[in-house]
Amino acid sequence: MRFSESDDVLIPRGAKAFWVGCALLLLAFCSTVSSFAQQSENEKTVWKLENNYWEYVKALDMDHYRAQWHENFVGWPYSSSQPARKDHITDWIKAYTDKGATLAWFELKPAESQATENLVVTDYWLTSLWTDKAGHGEPSTTRVTHTWIKTASGWQIISGMSATVPGS
Repeated sequence: MRFSESDDVLIPRGAKAFWVGCALLLLAFCSTVSSFAQQSENEKTVWKLENNYWEYVKALDMDHYRAQWHENFVGWPYSSSQPARKDHITDWIKAYTDKGATLAWFELKPAESQATENLVVTDYWLTSLWTDKAGHGEPSTTRVTHTWIKTASGWQIISGMSATVPGS
């Protein structure tokens, strides 16, 4: 084993780089955990609602799904050639179910969120698998942004946008 001398301490070559790498990984991990730990209560509440949103889609619970949308919603889902209002928020789900497909599973990966007064904006990646009646399908990843507004009846989505991730 080869050693290098530094301040009268013998350190195996490569060990210093190893420990520096470990320290950098730990710092990155703590930074990520810290950013989520520093979320406001409103952000934490809305992230739970984002998960509920997808659970409602998976269960095809359209009553609870629709209740999450503000009457003045306008947004631009990837599945639409134009912005949509609340009366068209289930069109994309219907496009799947009309073909006999169901949401088998989903994974929501938060990217960022920001709370400002009575608004919370969430940005995340959604990886999901819609399957046909035979259980066949391919997972795909979508980027999603929702703007939630706190109303007298609770948090509701007032705007949003989604886009497919190239190659997924």
